[in-house]
Amino acid sequence: MEAEDLHKLVTREMPFGKHKGCVIADLPANYLHWFAREGFPPGEIGRLLALMWEIDHNGLKHLLAPLRRGR
Repeated sequence: MEAEDLHKLVTREMPFGKHKGCVIADLPANYLHWFAREGFPPGEIGRLLALMWEIDHNGLKHLLAPLRRGR
């Protein structure tokens, strides 16, 4: 994980699918869990989704709040 990845979670939008246009940090837990079960897409978006799943799964979403204020 790169430090910049946390900033990307609160600024980068989902580029495809049911939640296209939604900021990655705001994706529903069940959608992230679906990717965890079925496989994350390749590339940066997959890496960010996997990171967001880990954060959500471990109850750490509150750590993103300071980054949201800085947008």
